[in-house]
Amino acid sequence: MTIDAKMTIADILRQKPESAKVLQRFGMHCIGCAVASGESLSDAAKAHGIALPELLKALQE
Repeated sequence: MTIDAKMTIADILRQKPESAKVLQRFGMHCIGCAVASGESLSDAAKAHGIALPELLKALQE
């Protein structure tokens, strides 16, 4: 599965549940957050001050 910056957090977690650990490692505790269903990974990374390329790389592993 390829994860891209336009996907929502909820979509990522549905398709690859183990991504929750990666998101938490980056300080993104959006797993149960209501915003997760409509916020893109790109927007979430920006809101949390996380480098998107680094996050995408970790999620692809």
